[in-house]
Amino acid sequence: MKRLRRQEERYAYFLLVFPAVFIYYAVVAFPTVFSVILSLTNYNGGRIFGNPEIGFAGFRSYVSMFTNPQGYFYMALRNNMLIVLVSVFGQIPLGFILAYILSRKLVKGTGFFQTMIYLPNVISPVIIGILFKAFYLNSNSVYMEIMRRFDPVAEFSLNNHPMIPVLVIMLWMYTGMYVIIFLANIQRIDVQVIEASKIDGANEWQTLCYIILPALSGVIVTCAILAISGSLKSFDLIYVMTDGGPANMTSVLSLYMYRMAFRGAPDYPLANAISTVMVIISFILIVLTGIVEKRFGGKE
Repeated sequence: MKRLRRQEERYAYFLLVFPAVFIYYAVVAFPTVFSVILSLTNYNGGRIFGNPEIGFAGFRSYVSMFTNPQGYFYMALRNNMLIVLVSVFGQIPLGFILAYILSRKLVKGTGFFQTMIYLPNVISPVIIGILFKAFYLNSNSVYMEIMRRFDPVAEFSLNNHPMIPVLVIMLWMYTGMYVIIFLANIQRIDVQVIEASKIDGANEWQTLCYIILPALSGVIVTCAILAISGSLKSFDLIYVMTDGGPANMTSVLSLYMYRMAFRGAPDYPLANAISTVMVIISFILIVLTGIVEKRFGGKE
């Protein structure tokens, strides 16, 4: 009887889990493995594009990517790392500070501020890219007209540092998501614990450092993982705003991969090699984040 019951439970578990597992392998696992395999071939569209049939080429695409004389890969990687830094050390700390201010009701109108901070996440990145392109990057934009009144060479300075507007916009866009995440988790902390610390003489800073931050260590790691994965996939906003220009100074790995695969003569092995490297970099950064959390983080 017990054996029959166990079998029925296994069948029930299998039926419940199978759809999710099947979708995962079909949508995530198989394309990832296929991408790695394709990066080791010479496939460039086959007969449709007048190219030879698929054949094994080894690590030729990886060598070509790392040894490109123009350094497109390293320029795109540098910009991605800048986005990662702004996300991890800009969006997350700023999101936590704003969430703490709202949760402790240190300002009036918390509902209004919460809505306004989260609002950019509701707007499509394509729309935001078009709006800020008109505001920042055109020679007759609002920003340039204002800056020319204070700095005659403002346009020259902006062309030398074109990633600055992109980073500022990303900081503004995605901070609201971390505000909501932190706000929801701060509200889970037992209010009696905070009140007890106040009774024992703890000030606001001590409450923050010794009660709230240790309780949110796991949430901070989750936010860091989201920030890293999202930063390495950055595409739509940069594509609309700058398309990687000027002179590929705002190009990122996803945009570089898109160009290799879908612009001009396709180079699918190189594009898949870039995507494989993106996955490896993301995995390394996430592992490092977990190690840092275990070393310095608290326990929820």
